[in-house]
Amino acid sequence: MGFLDLFVVALMPVLKVLLITGLGLFLALDRIDLLGANARHYMNNLVFYLFSPALVVSQLGETITLQSLRTLWFMPVNILLTFIIGSILAWILIKITKTPPHLQGLVTGCCSAGNLGNLLLIIVPAVCMESNSPFGDSTICSINGTTYASLSMAVGAIYIWTYVYIIMRIYADKTAEDTGSNQSISDSESYKALLSRKNSGPSDRSKEAGLPLTISEEELTIMEKILQSVNKFTAKINLKMVFAPATIAAICGFIIGIVSPIRKLMIGDSAPLRVIDSSASLLGEATIPCMTLIVGSNLLKGLRKSGVSVSVITGILAVRNIFLPVIGIGIVKGAHHFGMVESDSLYQFILLLQFALPPAMTVGVIAQLFEAGEGECSVIMLWSYALSSLSLTLWSTFYMWLLQ
Repeated sequence: MGFLDLFVVALMPVLKVLLITGLGLFLALDRIDLLGANARHYMNNLVFYLFSPALVVSQLGETITLQSLRTLWFMPVNILLTFIIGSILAWILIKITKTPPHLQGLVTGCCSAGNLGNLLLIIVPAVCMESNSPFGDSTICSINGTTYASLSMAVGAIYIWTYVYIIMRIYADKTAEDTGSNQSISDSESYKALLSRKNSGPSDRSKEAGLPLTISEEELTIMEKILQSVNKFTAKINLKMVFAPATIAAICGFIIGIVSPIRKLMIGDSAPLRVIDSSASLLGEATIPCMTLIVGSNLLKGLRKSGVSVSVITGILAVRNIFLPVIGIGIVKGAHHFGMVESDSLYQFILLLQFALPPAMTVGVIAQLFEAGEGECSVIMLWSYALSSLSLTLWSTFYMWLLQ
């Protein structure tokens, strides 16, 4: 298939994303105000707590099996590599551009976390449905593509709310410490608890299981340091965010798909509880249009705010649109050469795409939680998604040509 034909195949799904994103931007305008601040807030909550978990659990439950997990084991590794390599490139970018401390976490998040959810769920089925798609039968391609994209979305959600969340929180806490903020409450409470043990009498100490009757000053100092270090690390992890609704839905989807008795109860035309799966699938169908509309409405803030240097924006665009995609070719091709990835061209195509996606919109949510660069995030997202309309089309075309 010629390069021009492949370009048309790659262009169609990107145009769909652009049209819906542009509609979201239009609906957020002040004179329209259908997606104003309040509407975006409520729609975000619906997507976060209802639509997205329903999509993840239904797609994973229907498409993931124990056999497919054995085949797709490299995908979580591949996604983790995108996060780690993106973080390393972000660190280099921060050093080169001398990024202000309050934006360093945001830059790291934008460079490391790609939009592994709704974009793949739009692009991959749309590519499969094109008449001249290079991935064979459209029905089989769509089923397999949905499986790969759903797994990518689930794994990406887990990594974002663990890896990226912790890194951005560390940067936010570091910025707070540099401005003279006090230690966290958990640290001070643990310190006071240790002091109370030190000052307590022998009879009180003997009541504590596992604690000796006498303890030296040196040992106590070491224990204080260890407990404070543990508390500081655990304080970075917000279990409520780690086990976000999409993460819990992913766990449930894996259980439904892998455990055969549960799968037979819920999945299939003759399953007794198939109505649960079909209801979740119906709710999940609202995820992609709603998330894409939200992306467009959020980009409006980027048109109205600045505050981030051109060099930082240019660096992030270079990382996500040039360096990561090029590195991804070497990783995926190397994994295939050593037998870690099968010869399925669609699977390799998605692994390559995971390196070429624009930043995840969830990074903006995390920036808002820590009040660290929310306005600047809108500007970065605006330029990232504007450029990705071209770069994602070109990289998709090149990847399909490469895999022929």
